[in-house]
Amino acid sequence: MRYENPLYMAEDAGAADLIAGGRLQLGISRGSPEQVLEGYKYFGYVPPEGSTDADMARQHTEVFLRVIEGGGFARPNPRPMFPNPPGLLPIEPQSPGLRDRIWWGAGTRATAEWTAQQGMNLMSSTLLTEDTGVPFHQLQAEQIHRFRKAWADAGHPHEPRVSVSRSIFALVDDRDRAYFGRGGDESDQVGIIDNSVARFGRSYADEPDKLIEQLREDEAIAAADTLLLTVPNQLGVEYNAHVIESILKYVAPELGWR
Repeated sequence: MRYENPLYMAEDAGAADLIAGGRLQLGISRGSPEQVLEGYKYFGYVPPEGSTDADMARQHTEVFLRVIEGGGFARPNPRPMFPNPPGLLPIEPQSPGLRDRIWWGAGTRATAEWTAQQGMNLMSSTLLTEDTGVPFHQLQAEQIHRFRKAWADAGHPHEPRVSVSRSIFALVDDRDRAYFGRGGDESDQVGIIDNSVARFGRSYADEPDKLIEQLREDEAIAAADTLLLTVPNQLGVEYNAHVIESILKYVAPELGWR
């Protein structure tokens, strides 16, 4: 959202949701680490004095959320070409229900709490830009717990959704073993991103029976209601269809995933 004009984005999102028949699930975030320095400046956006690019992303998001709900923001012309409704004018088109299908990608526990306060669904990926020394899945489960508590404290009238992302590969043929057969010893990685310690969650790659047992121990998957599979798109459509089919056939039924 550091790069986005929130009003243009609201118009595009409303139109896309109407075209899709109200099926748009829109994920937004501050944005990942960049290949350029302060890239948002090239798009005409500069944080106000005393604030950061993350603050600017949140400000853009708050405007976006307000206008997709129908909030007026523009003073009407007193001599319009066509009649105007009373009050400030809203963005058009409006798509009812879209506001409840906005997701925020949160990289910390504190950001997850802010997400809940804003009434957005939570997306949490395979990276958290903080580290407490506990395994990734436990830190992410705590993030989800804090999100749900903040949601309840905010008194929103509906239940939120929570997604987590994982790289999961069931080793069922020679291709799988050649690409990902490393013996099931994957572990979290800790590194530095944007001058802060970050924890990267492990990948899962093993024979289906072993994979099922490993996934049963993942506390964040258990705490979420939606699991997003990250796939190696560079390996092509056919292979990735096989990866997903293998999870659906050999893993998901044993874990009760639908």
